[in-house]
Amino acid sequence: MTTITESALGLDVVPLAGYIGAKITGVDLRDDLDDATVAEIRAALNKYKVVFFRDQQIGHAEQVAFARRFGRVTPAHPHEENPPEGFPEILPIDSRRYETNLGRKRTSYDHSWHTDVTALVNPPAASILRADILPPYGGDTAWTNLVAAYENLPQELRDLADRIDIRHQFQARAAEGSQRDRKIREANLVAYHPAVRVHPETGERALFVSPGFTRGAREIRGFSPDQSERILKLLWSEATRTEYTVRFRWKPGSVAFWDNRATAHLAIADAAHLGHDRVLYRVTLEGDVPRGVDGRESELVSGEPFHGA
Repeated sequence: MTTITESALGLDVVPLAGYIGAKITGVDLRDDLDDATVAEIRAALNKYKVVFFRDQQIGHAEQVAFARRFGRVTPAHPHEENPPEGFPEILPIDSRRYETNLGRKRTSYDHSWHTDVTALVNPPAASILRADILPPYGGDTAWTNLVAAYENLPQELRDLADRIDIRHQFQARAAEGSQRDRKIREANLVAYHPAVRVHPETGERALFVSPGFTRGAREIRGFSPDQSERILKLLWSEATRTEYTVRFRWKPGSVAFWDNRATAHLAIADAAHLGHDRVLYRVTLEGDVPRGVDGRESELVSGEPFHGA
């Protein structure tokens, strides 16, 4: 039997999987939301880590306005030079752009599990993604609950993860010599993060390993490259266990809002070969500098913090 949580404001929050994900109905994201509604959405996000809205008729302006109710909105991306005109906060997730920049159609620049831009010393706190153009099937996105992943580790492995710091680096995913390739190399984003971060709002501990940004670095402070890779592979496999995930099928008007401090996600690469276009638009919220369980902060190696307005 599906559990439905009815709020005093008329919002319904319907869990979608055992550890993560919920659908919220009873709200129109075009509206100027009051503080109580914002608080209820935030509470659902803290509990379920990613929340979904269906049948939302919003554009760039409404998406940015909605995001601003939850924090400072950043520019589209540290490497983005061509956001939609008039909306520097919007990052197009656009298969047509990938085909131009990379020479082949893709669902996303990154088809591995990752948490957004963890090579920054202050990775985004949250992201809001809106569907625009979709293939008739395929192109889903999955999320995993990194709090559940940490809490279900054996105590001995939790103790190890609590103490280690992992190097996160932005790896070039661009044609050599292209504008994007130049931006990635100029920014040279590198940071060390605790393998376990404490959520600044809930106090929960989350496994913070982001395979898409740590696979190339393969470096845990104090361990050899071979030892680091073996430990990272173990932590990656635990972070992305199927039972901690939810898979979302996009439809016109769909919006996903996820906590970047407690999740990783995966753009499932099953649609590009069909030849259909897939276009979504993302807005991100400025993040804090992660802290480990002993209070130590992430360390900037290269690049600059990424701030909003």
